[in-house]
Amino acid sequence: MFVDKAKVFVKGGDGGDGLVAFRRELYVPEGGPAGGDGGDGGDVIFRVDEGLRTLMDFRYQKHFKAPRGEKGRNKSQHGANADDLIVRVPPGTVVMDDDTGEVIADLTRHGQEVVVAKGGRGGRGNTRFRAPNNPAPAIAENGEEGQERWVVLELKVMADVGLVGFPSVGKSTLLSVVSGARPKIGAYHFTTLTPNLGVVDLDDDRSFVMADLPGLIEGAHAGVGLGHEFLRHVERTRIIVHVVDMSGTEGRDPFEDWVKINEELKLYNAKLAERPQIVAANKMDMPDAELFLEEFRKQLAEVSPETEVLPISSLTRQGVPELLYRVADLLDTLPEPSALEEAQQAGADEAVVYRYDPGNEYDFTIRRENETFVVESESLEKLVKRTQFGSYEAVMRFATILRNIGLDAELRKRGAKGGSTIRIGDFEFEFFEGGAESYLYDDE
Repeated sequence: MFVDKAKVFVKGGDGGDGLVAFRRELYVPEGGPAGGDGGDGGDVIFRVDEGLRTLMDFRYQKHFKAPRGEKGRNKSQHGANADDLIVRVPPGTVVMDDDTGEVIADLTRHGQEVVVAKGGRGGRGNTRFRAPNNPAPAIAENGEEGQERWVVLELKVMADVGLVGFPSVGKSTLLSVVSGARPKIGAYHFTTLTPNLGVVDLDDDRSFVMADLPGLIEGAHAGVGLGHEFLRHVERTRIIVHVVDMSGTEGRDPFEDWVKINEELKLYNAKLAERPQIVAANKMDMPDAELFLEEFRKQLAEVSPETEVLPISSLTRQGVPELLYRVADLLDTLPEPSALEEAQQAGADEAVVYRYDPGNEYDFTIRRENETFVVESESLEKLVKRTQFGSYEAVMRFATILRNIGLDAELRKRGAKGGSTIRIGDFEFEFFEGGAESYLYDDE
């Protein structure tokens, strides 16, 4: 089964908690703090594997969670960083954020990889909080939570040549006679429901990959019929071979078919209209095909004189070698994907990926929900999660930060008084005029 779209959940590993510990050695009185930092959580990384051809594996596993970092150790030892979770994807996979629709990465080359969920930073141990006015701190931090999100994977077939055309014009038959591919072939519409790939080997040691893509119908650009399920694969091809039925079966007009298919391609993506295209005038072994071909060429010359038309018969193989060599010659003239464009794409990908910024300011907004003051701030929510509230010193440090960034003063301006409930993220606090919180409980 060919699967070209999947939705999966990814989560970077949480960072390990920092440790509160002190030196306990003979003849070393008051040894001081010795709690190490927690290890960083693992990243979730998508890596291209050219041996894969579908997204089938993601039908059965939809959750990918990287391991968390180890907790800090005594003797100031750093907890081990967690290993990254490597997820293999086929070449041609586009990764998008499900919430925003933003493209995270366009993975095309073997070995190319991108971090889709960054692991959390390990918490600091009490060694990090030693200061002249507090030489033996009992403060440590919890590890930071790893990034989590749903991502959508779309596979766009990687092929040099794409066969397009209305259903039952002979695309599958053509692919079967020029390559080792064995697509399903039948005398009815929509025999091909999924892309088929075949490698075409020529006698002069040249080769290329050809894709037989599902047939188009009018309105495909708007999702009618196979619609976008087909059109996304055309974007990857370097050359379009437009297969047209020149026999005029079923009362169809070859030129009208050519116009309609090209209109669908253009409406879906205007750049496809600029893609090199060769018309394969198929079924030339049928009666009246020569008459239809002559009329087709006259009409085509009026609207697109530069488009080549090569008569073939997939059944008798008439003209097929000439078509293949012409395609190979045209491929030789086309540049490979620009390294600069790939570098720019990689840079854009990295910009989307989560990064911890230790210089983040504690920006916040305050709103009322009945009698509760809700503080909205991503940086403060992280601070709450990293604070170990079982430690009195940690609680006082947390309260001091809130006071120093002006949150206490702003709450008083908004009407907060002793006993008022303050919520930051999933946690609620009781506000005191002195600026310290006496207890904490989870809101969930």
